[in-house]
Amino acid sequence: MGHGGGGTLSAELVEHLFAPAFGNAVLAELGDSARLPLGGARLAFSTDSFVVRPLFFPGGSIGDLAVNGTVNDLAMAGAVPAYLSCGFILEEGVELSVVGRVAEAMGEAARTAGVVIATGDTKVVDAGHGDGVFINTAGVGLIPDGVDIRPQRAAPGDVVLVSGPIGVHGVAIMSVREGLEFGVEIQSDTASLAGLVADMLAACPDLHVLRDPTRGGLATSLNEIAAAAGVGIAIHERSLPVPESVANACAFLGLDPLYVANEGKLVAFVAAEHADAVLAAMRAHPLGKESVAIGTCVPDHPGMVVAATRLGGTRVVDMPLGEQLPRIC
Repeated sequence: MGHGGGGTLSAELVEHLFAPAFGNAVLAELGDSARLPLGGARLAFSTDSFVVRPLFFPGGSIGDLAVNGTVNDLAMAGAVPAYLSCGFILEEGVELSVVGRVAEAMGEAARTAGVVIATGDTKVVDAGHGDGVFINTAGVGLIPDGVDIRPQRAAPGDVVLVSGPIGVHGVAIMSVREGLEFGVEIQSDTASLAGLVADMLAACPDLHVLRDPTRGGLATSLNEIAAAAGVGIAIHERSLPVPESVANACAFLGLDPLYVANEGKLVAFVAAEHADAVLAAMRAHPLGKESVAIGTCVPDHPGMVVAATRLGGTRVVDMPLGEQLPRIC
């Protein structure tokens, strides 16, 4: 299970097994989506599979995730998402009413995101060889001229921005999966971030890096960016936007909010001279109204993420080995 968690084991699987088998210059960038030149245009192309359990949870469903997850991967390249494919793997015995609810959720999410589900496929596996519904989506979008967003562009002096409270999705899933009560209902933050990214690009077309910190949480995304760019990242624990409900739930469950998944947040690396304008644009958008700056890129400790603690010390924020909460997307 750890190999599917988005942490060190996942990275090793890609680096030592898949990359040598498929190796090419496009794949080597290892971004949230591939950047492809085609007919004079630049396309972003991404695919993702969704195996979340349970299928329905506070604030969303596997259908929402399947659309928003792929739309967001395209948006993290600065692309305008356009078309999705959709593959359903259904377990024998799953009720058609359940499949219908998932499909309706996907359709609504696609309309909200402004994309078209243009093609698809359905397979059925024997009872006991699936878990109700698995979904794969792939998507394409156009990258505007002049936009160059990739993890290798993070540079010393960049300001690190986060678009809002972290850890919400993972805790929402765990609360219903384990039947836990935290005093208030914690809802998933699943959402399409394409509109937020468009507003950020309007404020500054030269964004350096965008990532949506899903599996492995914010800590994993920061470590991946630090490694790709060969820079250090210094963050401040006091600046991290962790809601009280998430902090309490994580304390109860023995989790670190930095490693808990998000489905409607992004982290951005922006040159210092543009940071205020981008942050203002983020806060003016409904999905970024709680955006904050959490740290900077530094020339020290390249490839490493370090946090200044609330007690005045520092700690290394490592890449997780596997996943604290399996099957959250």
